[in-house]
Amino acid sequence: MKAAVINQYGQVGDVVTVTEAPTPAVGPRDVLIEARAAGVNPVDYLIVKGFMSPGELAQSFVLGNEVAGVVAAVGAEVTDFALGDEVFARVDPRVGGAFAEYVAVDQSLVAPKPKALSFTEAASLPLVGLTAWQALTEQAKVGPGTKILVHGGAGGVGSVAVQLAKHLGAEVVATASADSVELVRNLGADQVVDYRTEQFDEVLSDLDVVLDTVGGQTQDRSFRVLKPGGTLVSIVPIADVEAKKAEWNVEARAFMMRPHGEQLARLADLVASDELQPLLETTFPLAETTKALQKVERGGARGKTVITIPV
Repeated sequence: MKAAVINQYGQVGDVVTVTEAPTPAVGPRDVLIEARAAGVNPVDYLIVKGFMSPGELAQSFVLGNEVAGVVAAVGAEVTDFALGDEVFARVDPRVGGAFAEYVAVDQSLVAPKPKALSFTEAASLPLVGLTAWQALTEQAKVGPGTKILVHGGAGGVGSVAVQLAKHLGAEVVATASADSVELVRNLGADQVVDYRTEQFDEVLSDLDVVLDTVGGQTQDRSFRVLKPGGTLVSIVPIADVEAKKAEWNVEARAFMMRPHGEQLARLADLVASDELQPLLETTFPLAETTKALQKVERGGARGKTVITIPV
């Protein structure tokens, strides 16, 4: 099968190649997915650079962390899926494998693809959707009346978080660039702050929750807009977190999303009820995986980049 692989860590343009690779073995609990599309995320280029691993690669590694496609085979213990089912999944990050014609995924990480979405749209949702869902429902307990700030409201995680926070009953404020303000409003934000012309920490205050998708100075300034007892949740590590919690009298935590098939099915239900729509920016064919990764690495996205995989 064709797959995008690395044999060593390094810069995307130097080490990523699309080549022939063995079709994955199917374990007893595995679903073998004939991939039609795979979402691209910042974690993918971080993996290429070796930031997610303590040592050197022992063998070729197939990249990719989220996929949509058709079930091509199932293991002996699989009971929830059958040949021909259209599915999507956030794969085990220790295994990877989504930037390929076939990927084997444990059935617990797989969910039926939303019927209303194309494979390309569906492939853009698992990683950002699960990240946003877990941030809002597990890390911050967002609910009716919560006032939340979502940084990067037009980005992959941010665009989903705005919609999910609205679904959960929150009052939603988001940051975005001027050319994305209307887009983020249409996603459900009650207020959008243009971060290029306004300082969010000068116009906002007394928030219950901040979802930080940016880090750096944005993260540091976010403590200022929380009310006492508020919560900052970040997908970027927080330096000196205990000191900052004490200084601002707030909760603060960074977290890593975990794959979860049942939660993914819940997101599919929200797509079906028209409460969630993935935001797709651009696509690249599998042969141009390097360009797709470099595009995501440059940042400034309005939605997701997806790799399409021909049948």
